[in-house]
Formats: sequence, structure tokens, C-alpha cells
Amino acid sequence: MRKFQVASDDEIKNAETTDVYFTRTKEILEKEGLSDLHVTAEITTGSLPRNWEWGILAGVEEAAHLLEGVPIDVHSFPEGTLFHSSDVEGVREPVMLLEGRYLDFCLYETPLLGLLCQASGITTMAARVRRAADKKTLLSFGIRRAHPALAPMIDRSCYIGGFDEVSSIVGARLLGKDPAGTMPHSLIIAMGDQVRAWKSFNKHMPKKVPRIALVDTYYDEKAESIMAAEALGKDLNGVRLDTPSSRRGNFGEIIREVRWELDSRGYNHVKIFVSGGLNDESVGDLSLAGADGFGVGTSVSNAPSIDFALDIVEADGKPVAKRGKLGGRKMVWRCEDCLTEKVTGATVTALKCPNCGGKMGKLLAPLLSKGRLSKALPSADHIRERVLDQIGRLSAP
Repeated sequence: MRKFQVASDDEIKNAETTDVYFTRTKEILEKEGLSDLHVTAEITTGSLPRNWEWGILAGVEEAAHLLEGVPIDVHSFPEGTLFHSSDVEGVREPVMLLEGRYLDFCLYETPLLGLLCQASGITTMAARVRRAADKKTLLSFGIRRAHPALAPMIDRSCYIGGFDEVSSIVGARLLGKDPAGTMPHSLIIAMGDQVRAWKSFNKHMPKKVPRIALVDTYYDEKAESIMAAEALGKDLNGVRLDTPSSRRGNFGEIIREVRWELDSRGYNHVKIFVSGGLNDESVGDLSLAGADGFGVGTSVSNAPSIDFALDIVEADGKPVAKRGKLGGRKMVWRCEDCLTEKVTGATVTALKCPNCGGKMGKLLAPLLSKGRLSKALPSADHIRERVLDQIGRLSAP
């Protein structure tokens, strides 16, 4: 009996997580003598969630592993690419192209879209939070709001989207990092006394673990922050305010009060971290109020998926398309100076930016050739640097 309702690696790789109508499609095409039908298919989205102006493509590494060994060619935007749903002229941007016998990859449409849609949504939200936080510390705290099987994907998506640290043990291990976190309310409640809990944490935890005291369990945040500072002194790195919304009031004013009281007592070195119900809007406001770092959870782990779709645009070399889509293989170009994108036919060899006149480069690059990786996949650190560079060149929000 299966203990957890998750698909295994083999079940995903063998396309057992597909929708059944693709197996029926494959059977019909085989029986109709269309087994060798060669197609080009593209992945696009007509819009982004919540009127987002841009998205960050993620899930490409998993997509490559899903399709590795399948005898098709795949071109894709590099993972971590900032993209728009449509180009400067309103044409949908293909973020990925698949070419080959349709029967070789038709069963993979469902899992392929699932890998790209959810990871891209989380990574985009993480990047939006990163922009709002500027250079302040961001910790991924959202794995408790999602199925535990997704913990590594959630933490990786948050990290490449610009977060500094992640909380899950397995997620951090796969990133080659140490997991990060502070302390739960349960530690303080189990010990029956917040000061005792703070001192025990300081006594027993390795030196490399920052001493960040949770300061809203029993008393006012300001009072507990002062208590923590007096209890740990120079050992205290920071305090965390996890005040529930029902008790929060004006959270920005609470942060200002805590900062003032700590500074007035000589605890200028103690940083203020906040968590609980934060998103890309509240992080910006609380950053201005004086918060030094943020633990962000549900808004990233439960970020809306980007609604990608896969459509055939060429069949046996001829342009085809369903209503609302444009037939023929395409290329997406981008100006790295102003991040303007333009979609053209695949035969265009050079292009100048219609916005600033600069030279445009191709975004769709080889990912798989006849089922083999075209080049080594980039590290999470490399992808994160790419994301930070792109969002850093966006105009002020």
C-alpha cells in the first residue's frame, strides 16, 4: 500500500501522471497510420496571474530530466529567464519548443506543464518579494503550507527567485546549503518560560546558528524583545516577531517601537526579523518600517501557478494552429539593454530592438538534442544570480 499520495520518479518518468486522453490520442494515431507524424509544439501563456507584468521561468531542469531519453529536440528559455506573456506587439512568447514525432512526447504534456507552471509561479512570487525587500534577508518558510513531497521544489524555487536561505532539511541539502530557521513557539511553551528557552537555545545550539529569539509568545513584542536582549546580551543576533494578524494592529509601528527600545538600551546590533502572512506588498512596507529580514511562507509556497499551455504549431513542416494561436515555428528575441522581447518567425537571423534600437539576442536555446542534454544544466546559484541581475534592471515598482 502506498503510504503517501505522491508519484514515484519512475511513474513520472514513464508518463503515468498524464491525462488519460493523451493515451487515447496515441492509440488512435497509431491505428490511423499516423505514428510518424512530425510536429513542432510550443509552450506559451496568455496572461500572468494577478496582473503581474512579468514572470520568471522555472522548472526547466526537471523538464529536461523528464524528457531526457525521449528522441526529440527541445529549445527553451534558460531557467531563471524573466519573460512576459506577450512580446512588444502582443504576440504570445513561446518559452519552450518541442520538435519530433508527436507520439514520442504526447504523453508528457501533462507532467511537463505541471513542472513548469507551479515552479514558475513560486519563483516569480519569490522574485517579487525579493524586489520588495531590496537587499534585506529573506528566508523561505512556506513548506508547511504545501504537500511535503514538494518541499525541495518550493525551497529551490524560492532560492533561485532571490531568497537567501531555506528552512527544509532536504531542500537545503539539495541546494548544497545549511537549512535556516529560528525557534518555534512550541519550544518556549514546552519549557514554560521564554527566558529559559532563549538561554537554552544559546547554550545548546552550534555557534554557527544565529541567536534569533522569538519574542511574541506571552507578552508584548517590545517587552519580550527587551527581555531577550537583557538575557543574551551580545550573543543575541536578532529578535523575530511572528505576531498573528488578530493581535497585530499596525505592524510597522510595532517594529518601530521595538527598534527604538532596543537602540535606546544599547542593543543596536540586534536585528529585527518578522514573519507571518507576509507577501510582496507587506514586505516592502515593513522594510521601510525598519525590519531587517523576513520569513515568508504561504504567499510563495502557495503562489498562483502560471497557466502555461502546449500547442502544436507545425505538422510535417506545415504551419498549423488552433483558434487563438499562431501557427509556425518561432523565435523569441530580447534586448538585454531594456529587456524588450520580440517574437518572429524562425527564419529571421538578426533583429534590432524596436524600443531602443539595440541588438537583440535569441532567448530560445537548445536544451535537448535527440533526447540528450545539449549542455550541462546551470547550478541553482547561477540561476539565482541571473534572476537577481534581471530584476535589478527593471524600473522601480
